[in-house]
Amino acid sequence: MASSIPSQTTPNSIITTNFTSRIIPFHSPAVKSFRPTLFCPNALSNSSNRKPARRYDGQTTTNTLSKSQNRTSDSVLSPPSTVHLVALCEAGEVMDVLEFIGHGANLDYGIFTALLNSCCNFKLLEAGRRVDRLLKGTKFSGDVGLNNKLIEMYSCCGCMKDARRVFDKMPDRDIRTWNLMIKGYGENGEGDGGLALFERMKNVGLQPNSETFLAVLAACAMAEAVEEGLFYFNSMENEYGIIPEIEHYLRVVDVLGKSGHLIEAEEFIKKMPISPTAKIWDALRIYARLHGNIELEDRAEELIFSYDPSMAPTAAKPPLPPLRKQSVTNMLEEKDRVRDFRCSMPSKEEGERGKLKGLNGQMREAGYVPDTRYVLHDIDEEAKQQALQYHSERLAIAYGLISTPARTTLRIIKNLRICGDCHNAIKIMSKIVGRELIVRDNKRFHHFKDGKCSCGDYW
Repeated sequence: MASSIPSQTTPNSIITTNFTSRIIPFHSPAVKSFRPTLFCPNALSNSSNRKPARRYDGQTTTNTLSKSQNRTSDSVLSPPSTVHLVALCEAGEVMDVLEFIGHGANLDYGIFTALLNSCCNFKLLEAGRRVDRLLKGTKFSGDVGLNNKLIEMYSCCGCMKDARRVFDKMPDRDIRTWNLMIKGYGENGEGDGGLALFERMKNVGLQPNSETFLAVLAACAMAEAVEEGLFYFNSMENEYGIIPEIEHYLRVVDVLGKSGHLIEAEEFIKKMPISPTAKIWDALRIYARLHGNIELEDRAEELIFSYDPSMAPTAAKPPLPPLRKQSVTNMLEEKDRVRDFRCSMPSKEEGERGKLKGLNGQMREAGYVPDTRYVLHDIDEEAKQQALQYHSERLAIAYGLISTPARTTLRIIKNLRICGDCHNAIKIMSKIVGRELIVRDNKRFHHFKDGKCSCGDYW
């Protein structure tokens, strides 16, 4: 997942989580199915854990290809075909593909597409940077489609500076290029950058489409630009003839609700020309809770129930912990090994436990108070506080702190939504350790820096 070539930029790391911790060989099937990931820079692809090597045309390769491939002898394999390389990309084995390319395997447009898709889907930042460098030396370097995929990959990995670098160097751009950049800015908490880019897009005479306005409204919500958001929404139909869909109305609720304009948001929903969905009312309920309007929160919950009874809370059905198959998983990629963290009470992670213990003392001095409402098990208060301390993302961050150089950015990717207590805790951690901690949960990116989060405490 991570590059074997040292990066010239500030080193980055990515993490992931779940109950218990273990070391998993990079090629283990368990790695292919993970959702969250911790990337470390300069992780080498050559490992003693890899499968027995074979040779083709005098070069050493890993034994991942089909035995049915053409061979000149029992010990020699022919170069892997495009089909085999694409299959490896789809399985997330990007480092294998890069090794084959380094040994002379064919590199065509389809391979670049598969590599970038895989890096985007599996959040493989360092591997993506290697693909970026490979692309620069080929005839495809100016291709709009591949550069769009580069922008998407960097945006998905939380690296908007790299995405903007690709954007600025593109000789040609299409509407998707602009949409991806504006969307990336919004998702990464840089709404003002997205709005500035939209204005530039209009100045060059490019006509926005429905996807453009979804990205623009999301950027307005992130930047809390209420007037601009309402103006852009109204211009959709009046100026560009684009009929708003339910997702556009939801984005306007985000624009109003995130800025605390709850009454205006409720009135907007009631005046919608199309019937609101449970998702619309649920967004209003979340904003009402965020801003402390209990009456509106209760009213929204009743409306949610009228649209979708399954979404209504009930005393007869207390909240349950996530199913095991949905448990949070965080993994640390280091030297071609994946360290898997799982939420709960660790038994072997002595280094992480020591680091967390020290951090917890500093966090309490900085004003951190554990919010035990996020512990769903029936245990006493002290045990709940202990359980919060060893949530998987914290274990992953602790390992990243003790295994990477000072000031290194840590990137944490998990498949579930970050809990409110961890969100508060990681804000304080970022200030204590003086690092940027980037967390991608199943909702959005959270860029924690200097005690603040890019989401504005809404997630």
